[in-house]
Amino acid sequence: MTTRRELLIALGAVALVSPLSSLAQPETKVWRIGFLSQNSRPPSLSDAYAYDAFLRAMRELGYVEGKNLVIEWRFAENRAEMLPSLAAELVQLNVNVIVTSGMLAPLALQKATATIPIVMTSNSDPVGRGLIKSLARPGGNITGLTNITGDLGPKRLQLLLDMAPKLSRVAVLLNPTSPASFQGLQSIQYGGQKRRVDILSAEASTPQEIDSGFTLIRQQNADALIVLLDPLFQQQSNRIAELSTKYRLPTMTADRIYTEAGCLMSYGSNRADDWRRAATYVDKILKDAKPAELPVEQPTIFELIINGKTAKALGLKIPQSLLISADKVIE
Repeated sequence: MTTRRELLIALGAVALVSPLSSLAQPETKVWRIGFLSQNSRPPSLSDAYAYDAFLRAMRELGYVEGKNLVIEWRFAENRAEMLPSLAAELVQLNVNVIVTSGMLAPLALQKATATIPIVMTSNSDPVGRGLIKSLARPGGNITGLTNITGDLGPKRLQLLLDMAPKLSRVAVLLNPTSPASFQGLQSIQYGGQKRRVDILSAEASTPQEIDSGFTLIRQQNADALIVLLDPLFQQQSNRIAELSTKYRLPTMTADRIYTEAGCLMSYGSNRADDWRRAATYVDKILKDAKPAELPVEQPTIFELIINGKTAKALGLKIPQSLLISADKVIE
């Protein structure tokens, strides 16, 4: 039988051990990540497939919002002039890493900090813009993923011609405020020269100018359209699809969101895959990898999406070659 003296001794031992045990428990590290985008904030981040892909990839790597992860989201609402102040906000918060996309947001972050690691996605010319020294060895605090959207101009034109071989005048919708727009236009013009197709252009830097841009395209008697990759155009994908339908323009784009909205075709990198890969960069940096030594990657997965309903409405028959190579045909 346990004596009173033995019980008191045992309780005293527990009292001594318990505080030491609690002191030995490691506190959960909470990582703070900044996020900067020129786009408008979507109604729900979980419904925006690219951002959701990033969040799911982070969870798979062990980072859970509300547990060991805080994300400071900043969206410029398609107003490029807001980017410098938003970049400064994230720097003042002393986040561990900043994730960004496009051309202008990384440039704003580069001016705001030379020490906080930056992971970029969807940047078409990071070397030419002075963001990094080279793809193999970025050399500073910026790394991540680039795209080759400018180089895909001839490919997109060819796919459009495969769908509608009789095209002779193709318009290009571009945003003149985007540094990558004219590179993209030149790429398509090069493809047009080889295929004897006249390449026209229409500019839009606001939602209202998109409507006037389509009016110009109509006046130019263009018989098809290529939409360059741009944050404004992505936000206005439904309107662009409506206008393409209204003017019966076979429209090629760089992102599946346009095709899902009603445009004819899209060909480009899988943005969800790009964002999943961006999460792996964040993970490496949080585990002490240096951005200067992490090679910048190019896209590895490209997808061709065709809207079968739109093709039918335009009186176009999808060639067997495109049906075989398409990743998805929307019916």
